Amino acid sequence: MKIGVLAIQGDVREHLRHTQRAGAEAVEVRLPRDLDGTDGLIIPGGESTTIGMLMEEYGLIEAIRNRARSSAYPIYGTCAGLILMAKNVIGKSPARLGLMDIDASRNAYGRQIASFEVPLPVPALGGTPFPAVFIRAPKIQRMGDGVMALASHDGEVVMAEQGPYLVSSFHPEMSEDIRIHQYFLEKVEKLARVRQ
Repeated sequence: MKIGVLAIQGDVREHLRHTQRAGAEAVEVRLPRDLDGTDGLIIPGGESTTIGMLMEEYGLIEAIRNRARSSAYPIYGTCAGLILMAKNVIGKSPARLGLMDIDASRNAYGRQIASFEVPLPVPALGGTPFPAVFIRAPKIQRMGDGVMALASHDGEVVMAEQGPYLVSSFHPEMSEDIRIHQYFLEKVEKLARVRQ
């Protein structure tokens, strides 16, 4: 299995490392041709406006959309990646993929100084809470009918999935816990079997 990690901005190295530790080959994606041969894509956190602008400039938005719509291409967006995956963004909206039927609110958990870590119960990962790190995190304000909540914090959904897509408000790569990356790889593997 080969997983691309969007390498424009954010915790690219950490996502590459977690993906490798979870058992897949991980490659950097900067241009549309870098998607060739990948079975899925991770979009790291960072500054969503900058990432969206550069994705558009490099032709990645169209390339990823085309791949996603033609083959149920699995994508996992963390923090800014969640915003880029959202169908709608509340407030100033960056160029984005708009693939997942959610509304996102940028920086909804406050500024950098308001960052925090919380042991987050994620039933799909088993009984041990996940050490979720929130840094200028977005909130999911609305979920469409096909979207399933996987984890909530203080009554707000912070991790969700819809078909081949997975998003989280927090940064799983900031801990040593690789269970969410493993969960994404299992999703990629299942979808690959369905397509065969």
